[in-house]
Parts: sequence; structure tokens; C-alpha cells
Amino acid sequence: MGPFKDIAVEQTGHVALIEIRRPPHNFFDIALIKEIASALEALDEDINCRAVVLASQGKSFCAGANFGDGSMLDDDGQRVDRDIAVNHLYIEGNRLFRTKKPIVAAIQGAAVGGGLGLAMVADFRVACPEARFVANFTRLGFHPGFGLTVTLPLAIGPTKAAMMFYTSRRVTGNDAYVMGLADVLVPQADVRNAAMALAAEIAENSPLGLVSTRATMRGDIADRVLKATEHELKEQTRLRKTEDFKEGVKATAERRVPNFTGR
Repeated sequence: MGPFKDIAVEQTGHVALIEIRRPPHNFFDIALIKEIASALEALDEDINCRAVVLASQGKSFCAGANFGDGSMLDDDGQRVDRDIAVNHLYIEGNRLFRTKKPIVAAIQGAAVGGGLGLAMVADFRVACPEARFVANFTRLGFHPGFGLTVTLPLAIGPTKAAMMFYTSRRVTGNDAYVMGLADVLVPQADVRNAAMALAAEIAENSPLGLVSTRATMRGDIADRVLKATEHELKEQTRLRKTEDFKEGVKATAERRVPNFTGR
């Protein structure tokens, strides 16, 4: 398996740990998503692996997407090929939803935007009070992505998902646990161990039974996410051209309330 640049994979018993290594905030791009997908697909073929923990180094679980180093920005500060990049990202991201074995995400910090989308790939999320779950797309004058319009309502219901989308509020680990967005809540120092313990409990069971049952429970989620990301990208492309999007990005960078005009 590998070699990998930005992740590490290790196995303890029947549990594999995939650790994202882009601290402190673990911003992702296509390359990182490809590495995670390739690791998960390889673990699908490993008869000794029955469950996977997805974790990360640093302060944040994943603070969102990074689409480049600034070398291909236009006058508005956007990559000229960004729509193509996002489309490819969503295609690669769909590979994550098509893997077979149970995934437990260890959320020790912020999961923001697309980082929240990555957290929602997992079957279960172990979090702490310091964790933050943020779907801040509308605060940017934008539309949700990474399949969140499918995965978030499935986890917490359409009304709570709409609340997160419409308000762009930060949901604390405690509130996430109450609403069902986090499945286990432990002290921050215990997040990784608790995720490994849950995965180990899962891994005590029949590997064939686990894969079969998970396939039934997940149903057509990968196909639904793929269809959703096509619509999400269309809306993101349209909204990225608006004055409100520019204002949302600027206000976020300046740490102030946006002054949206609806244009």
C-alpha cells in the first residue's frame, strides 16, 4: 500500500488507522482525497482489516479545501480552472463512498465546509466538546458541496441539516452529540482511543457479515452523492460569479459580518 505523501496507514489487529498528516488544519485537495480513497480501497482487499479509523494530526480534523498555491489565480483571487478542479475532486471523493468496510472518524477539532463533508463519509463520528462542525457555505455566499446535501440530512434529519446550512453556525461537539451528528462524545485527549475502541468492537464481528450488512444499510448512498455533487457544483459555479460570493470570502478573511446585497 502506498507510498503516501500526506497520510499514514497502520494496522492494529483487525483495525486500520488512516491518519491525515497536514497539520495544523489538514486542508484537503484532490491529491489528498485520492490518497485516502486508494488506502480505503486497498484495505477493502485486505482480509485482515475489518474496520477503519479516519483521524488527523493537528488542531483541526479538516478545515476545508485548498485548491492550489496561488499560482493560477485570476484578478478576483479565484483559480481559473477551479470548476474543473472541484468536479475532479467530487469524482475522486465519490470513491470514498463506494468503499466497503465500516469507517469511524475521530473528530478532535474543526470539521469545516468540505472537511465536514469528509467527516460525513464515515459511518460514525467520535468527537469532543472542543470539536466544531461547520457548514458555512451560505456565510460565504455559496452552496454546500461534497455531497453534504445528501449525507447531512441522512445523519441528523432534513430540518437540522437545513438549520446548519441556512445559519452557517458552528455546532459544538456537545450540540453535535445531542443532534446525532456525533455518535460518541469523550474528552479531547481520548478521541482517537475511543474511535479505535469503537472500531475494535465492530471488528470483533463477522467480516463477511459486516460488509454485507453495511452494504444494505448504506444502500445507494454513493450514487445519490454522485448525483448531488453534480447539482452542487452547478450551483457553486453560478454563485461563485456573484458579488455576494466575493463579499462573503472577503468578510470571512477580515473576520467581520458580511454585507450581502443579493447580487
